[in-house]
Amino acid sequence: MKKFNRTLVTTALPYANGPVHIGHLAGVYVPADIYVRYLRMKGEDVLLIGGSDEHGVPITIKAQKEGITPQDVVDKYHNIIKDSFEKFGISFDVYSRTSNKVHHETASEFFKTLHEKGEFIEKTSEQYYDAEANQFLADRYITGTCPHCKSEGAYGDQCESCGTSLNATDLIDPRSSITGNKPELKETKHWYLPLDKYEPYLKQWILEEHKEWKPNVYGQCKSWLDNGLHPRAVTRDLNWGVPVPVDGGEGKVLYVWFDAPIGYISATKEHTPDWEKYWKAEDSKMVHFIGKDNIVFHCIIFPSMLKAEGSYILPENVPSNEFLNLEGDKISTSRNWAVWLHEYLEEFPEKQDVLRYVLTANAPETKDNDFTWKDYQARNNNELVAILGNFVNRALVLTHKYFDGKVPAAGELNDFDKETLAEIPTIKAQVEKNLETYHFREALKEAMNLARLGNKYLADTEPWKVIKTDEERVKTIMNICLQISTNLSTLMEPFLPFTVNKLREFLNIEPLAWENIGENVIEVGHQINKASLLFEKIEDTTIQAQVDKLLATKAANEAANKPVAPAKENINFDDFMKMDVRVGTITEAEKVAKTKKLLKLTVDTGIDQRTVVSGIAEHYKPEEIIGKQVSILVNLEPKKLKGIESQGMILMAEDADGKLSFVSPDQTVKPGSEIR
Repeated sequence: MKKFNRTLVTTALPYANGPVHIGHLAGVYVPADIYVRYLRMKGEDVLLIGGSDEHGVPITIKAQKEGITPQDVVDKYHNIIKDSFEKFGISFDVYSRTSNKVHHETASEFFKTLHEKGEFIEKTSEQYYDAEANQFLADRYITGTCPHCKSEGAYGDQCESCGTSLNATDLIDPRSSITGNKPELKETKHWYLPLDKYEPYLKQWILEEHKEWKPNVYGQCKSWLDNGLHPRAVTRDLNWGVPVPVDGGEGKVLYVWFDAPIGYISATKEHTPDWEKYWKAEDSKMVHFIGKDNIVFHCIIFPSMLKAEGSYILPENVPSNEFLNLEGDKISTSRNWAVWLHEYLEEFPEKQDVLRYVLTANAPETKDNDFTWKDYQARNNNELVAILGNFVNRALVLTHKYFDGKVPAAGELNDFDKETLAEIPTIKAQVEKNLETYHFREALKEAMNLARLGNKYLADTEPWKVIKTDEERVKTIMNICLQISTNLSTLMEPFLPFTVNKLREFLNIEPLAWENIGENVIEVGHQINKASLLFEKIEDTTIQAQVDKLLATKAANEAANKPVAPAKENINFDDFMKMDVRVGTITEAEKVAKTKKLLKLTVDTGIDQRTVVSGIAEHYKPEEIIGKQVSILVNLEPKKLKGIESQGMILMAEDADGKLSFVSPDQTVKPGSEIR
């Protein structure tokens, strides 16, 4: 196996058009952080590189919707994302952004190098153009009817209803999302990277030399390569991004898929003047952590770019995860169907490690997995509290109770003691094996086995009983429990860094190196501190509040997508003129007994004071509407409701989710004023 002297770890750059959610964390950032923390503990030279992807059409669309500039958008969300990562404990060596000057310079130089080497193909093609907006349209600025499922609102690159990838010219009745006009086809010139040129190399490099890659990554690469690669445009007509730095590039920028991965290089440059040894030395190892939607870019396209440039190393591994769903539904930023990291940090203070644990234990490593709040609660209460927290608390509390918090000296070990201690290096080896092969879910499970081992040892030795007859034996038992606790403070560090800091405070010890796991590193007579709980139970009410929040989001989405009721049949003007609608003022209001929906209202119509029974009790309290001016149909034939004669009808507006609102004048008018 090849020996590497340093490791460069990159994480997919999140688009700075919205916050980070749990899908991003589970797919990319938590596993990357676990891996890097592990390597650091082993004393290895490793960098964790991240940053915000601040170019591309999603940014410009967001800016257009909010009526602000693209720079305003990326400034806002870059800061939210960066702050969230820091508070969550993702230990980047540098978290940069692609709007930085160093990135523009690096991306421009990379393009110019390939251009000067003749690596690009210049090609003129027809693309959609909006004459009124005076610009070529990116795929996401074109909508129409999907030719496959016939759904309306499909984008020029993909139909979100059926998931089919599209070309903009495939759409039926395409429209510009800027003006709503039908776009025209117009010629434009772009530069293309001939991926087919690198196909033989990629087949050898991936399919023959990297069969150890995860099956989902290897399989997707094989599918692309088997179907044949084609030239891909590296520029586009847009005014937001890195300008094309050669003649003829006016009004064009580097395509975001070309620009963004170069952000890994520019971020490393920003961090250290020795950046080249991480990117160009043969004894450097590069690992990309990404989601499955980025496999082709990091395994085929970016390696082709690096190969074309000629001086860079290629990734040694790309341990991509699948997708994490939420409560049985696909996470969607546009539908607000997500658990946002910045909101989680506010609503669950000091519970970063609970989420890190749940996302790792349920990581979508080989298939899409589902996050549910009930599972979050169960894993916290049944595993973190009942296994890890319970063992540590009992070990420390009993040490204080029997030995005033001082580490007792172990006497002669029996076979069970020796077997228990011998398990520690075995567990360590299993954790290492899984971390080295990017199986983080299994690595965490093995690490938790050390806490399970401690619980079993305590349960089997029963020091609370033995203390009555054999204090020397209890000294040995508690010494071993403290050894296990100390080893947990090291073994758990990659997974639960905040918890480990608390545990070290309890144990009154400094951080230990990975190589210390399995050794007896806590000295006899060492004073440990009083312990508090590592974790606390999460109650049903807390979980229900999160479920209710999601249900409200779902209801809002359904209401937003509910079609407006169709217009009724036309009536003639004479029929309309028969209705006498006036402004009235509610002077009295009370609930109708034995009903849920009805209020009895007294309304000053300007003509008289009359009683109206209205089905609005679920929307308004009686005391809230006294003095409210409303629209009332005064010449409606009276009708008895629950024994009360109703002498008119209050006009209400009903929105898509069934909420009722009064139709009222925008300023106070005299009761009896006619509505025409």
